[in-house]
Amino acid sequence: MSTKDNKGLKILMLHGFTQSGPHFHDKTRALEKAFIKAFPSSSLHYPTGPLPLRPADVPGFVSTSQDPGDKEETDSFAWWRRQSGDSPLYSGMDKGLERIAENIRQEGPFDGVIGFSQGGAAAAIVASLLEPGRRHAFETAYNKDPQKFKYPSSFVNDDGQIIQPPVKFAIVYSGFAAPFELYSAFYQPKITTPVLHFLGSLDTLVDEARGRVLIDSCESGSQRVVTHPGGHFLPSQKVWLDPAIGFVKECVNGTATKKAIKEDDVEDMDVPF
Repeated sequence: MSTKDNKGLKILMLHGFTQSGPHFHDKTRALEKAFIKAFPSSSLHYPTGPLPLRPADVPGFVSTSQDPGDKEETDSFAWWRRQSGDSPLYSGMDKGLERIAENIRQEGPFDGVIGFSQGGAAAAIVASLLEPGRRHAFETAYNKDPQKFKYPSSFVNDDGQIIQPPVKFAIVYSGFAAPFELYSAFYQPKITTPVLHFLGSLDTLVDEARGRVLIDSCESGSQRVVTHPGGHFLPSQKVWLDPAIGFVKECVNGTATKKAIKEDDVEDMDVPF
């Protein structure tokens, strides 16, 4: 094992829509254990999104109250909410990014970021925002069209510097790209941070087409794609943990190479079922 492998990592963990930091932590115990085994003294940090959700926002929520209304607590949160109808706006995105920036200031800097579903989308956004030149891309886009999303002020320190250096890696489970031109500066130019994308072949909430839009928004030589034979969840079996650990080792040891997108699927792996 390389000496670099022994260095502990700080990893920012971003939960999905309707989850929370503690809930996501419970769902990723196996992943956390694998990271700590591969990188002793590592720490995974689980902030919670700032937007509490109402019962009606949570698919499958069953009320225990005779008169639940909108005030019933669900312990479900989001980083942003998509407005109803055909609106191109993500309501609360500024607040979501501000919460993430607060966590970076308090507990970072982070070596990498991992997210699931909406948190996967957010993980790619965080990686993008920390890249050199991204702030200029936002300014250019905004000068051409003032309707475009501005570079979030929460990611800029009082001295005008970005809150932390670029992350070394991002891992996105069932992630997607913000689908409207309003948010194009997140992805144009393409994200250059090494990204590992996990797609579920049976995922009906974030289908492969949506995931592919985000994949196509990342520089091809800096990413990997793994497809697992399941739905909308973070796979925790060893066969799916190993690619994540191997990818991070490449990134932190500086052995990741610029090459065509590598894709692995269930047919190429010794899956235990």
